[in-house]
Amino acid sequence: MDRRNFLKSGVATAAATAVLADLSTMPARADEAKTDGGNGGSEVVAVRNGSAVAMFRKGIEALGGMTAFVKPGQKVVVKPNIGWDRTPEQAANTNPELVAEIVRQAIAAGAAQVQVFDHTCNEWKSCYRNSGIEAAVVAAGGKMLSAHDEKLHYVEKSCPQAVSLKTAKIHQAIIDADVFINVPVLKHHGGAKMTAAMKNFLGIFWDRSFMHKNNLPQCIADCALYRRPDLNVVDAYRIVVANGPRGKVAEDIRELRYQLLSRDIVAIDAMATKVIGYELADVPYIALAATAGLGVADFSRITVKRLEA
Repeated sequence: MDRRNFLKSGVATAAATAVLADLSTMPARADEAKTDGGNGGSEVVAVRNGSAVAMFRKGIEALGGMTAFVKPGQKVVVKPNIGWDRTPEQAANTNPELVAEIVRQAIAAGAAQVQVFDHTCNEWKSCYRNSGIEAAVVAAGGKMLSAHDEKLHYVEKSCPQAVSLKTAKIHQAIIDADVFINVPVLKHHGGAKMTAAMKNFLGIFWDRSFMHKNNLPQCIADCALYRRPDLNVVDAYRIVVANGPRGKVAEDIRELRYQLLSRDIVAIDAMATKVIGYELADVPYIALAATAGLGVADFSRITVKRLEA
C-alpha cells in the first residue's frame, strides 16, 4: 500500500509516523539554510506531537521568536482559512487556538493592531462564528475584519509579472499591513489537489470564481506575486484528507498533530505535500511558483528543522 492510500485508510498515529519518515530524509542543519527564497536554500521548521499552541511556540522560537517578524507599532494582518461553516473538529478551517496564539504573540511583540479576516465561501458570519476563530481572536485581543463587500473592502491592483492573474481586487487590509502572517490549514482540495500556504491566498482576493475558471494552478501561483507573506504557518493538527475542501464524513479527517513554519511560501508548500502524502508533481502550482521566483521547491535545497513540542 502506498503512503497516500495508507494516510487515507490508516489511523492518525500511523499516518504521522509515515510523515516523519519522509521529512527525516531532508537535511537537518538549520544553520545551513537561507530563507530568502532566492538562489540559496530555504528553511522549514517542522514540529510534531503537541497542541496547536505548543507547536507554534516551539516553531516560532526556532525562527527567532515573533519579534523577528513583528516590530513595535506595526500593523499586522493574520490570514487563516475560515472559508467554511464548519466546527474546529471538522478540520476545514485553521485551528482557532493557533490563530489566537499568533494574535497574542504579535501583540506581545508590540503590534499596534492585529487584524484577522478571510473572504469566506459560506456565509461569512456563520463561518467566523462556528469555526471558533472569531471568539478566539477577540479573546486574544485581535480584531476580526469582514471581507464580504467588494466595494467596501477591495482595491484593484495589477501585477505585470503574473501569467493568468494580471489584475485582481485585493483586500485593503493586506495592502495596508506592515506584517502579513499566512496561516492556512493543510487539506485535500478537489480542484487544486492541496490547500496550504499558497492556496490560502484566494481568500484575500475578491473574484475567486475567475481563478477556478482560468487555469487555477497558475492563478494560485500568480496570487503570491501580489504580496509575499512575512511568515507562513501551516496547521496540520487535524486535516481533511479526502472530499476537500470541506470533507463529508468523519473518515475524511485525520489528526496528525503537526505544524510547519517558514518564511518561504513555496518551500513550506513543497514540504506540506510530504505531510499529506502527495508527490510534488500532484500539486502543479508549487513548481509554477518556484519558476516565478517566489521560493524554493527543490527538496535538496530545503533544510528542515525537526522539533518535538
